[in-house]
Amino acid sequence: MQNNFIRRKKDVLSKIDKSSKKIWDKKIINLCEKINSLDDYYTTSSCAGRIVIMIDNEKKEPNLFVYVYHDLISFKKLKDDLNKIKIKKLIRYKQEPGILHVACESLKDAQKLLDKAKLVGWKRSGIIASGNRFVVELTNTEKLEFPIFDNGKILVDDNFLKLVVKISNENLKKSWLKIEKLHKCL
Repeated sequence: MQNNFIRRKKDVLSKIDKSSKKIWDKKIINLCEKINSLDDYYTTSSCAGRIVIMIDNEKKEPNLFVYVYHDLISFKKLKDDLNKIKIKKLIRYKQEPGILHVACESLKDAQKLLDKAKLVGWKRSGIIASGNRFVVELTNTEKLEFPIFDNGKILVDDNFLKLVVKISNENLKKSWLKIEKLHKCL
């Protein structure tokens, strides 16, 4: 079993990044490198948290994302970008917390990682088991999601947008702090 895990780890870590950015988020790269340096773990996907302006659609299709921000955002930037949208569809605002998927050599290793993550605040986390494969999904609760734009018009006023920017930035900072804490804990 150990040989299969090592083979899968080498295979996954040698593949080209399939994300739309094609690079790891700067705020989570140290944690991913730390995890990948450990014998019993490897990362399969990660995001340090983001803000997304996207077309409201049930199916994941190409060109759903209108804007994606992986850093703090200003009211001016958000407002300017919203004013540039020419799409006559319902558009959603999403601020998403950090998320990390870690393949683990055993259930015991998965539980050990999950326990450490929960200790430092990764509240919405768990173990996904399939056969003899174990993946820990780590994520947080700090998020926002709502319709923001419809039929060519912004649906909320500037005061609401300013509050959304403030809360989103605070949430992203909390997510980044949890990433740092987990890195120190490993």
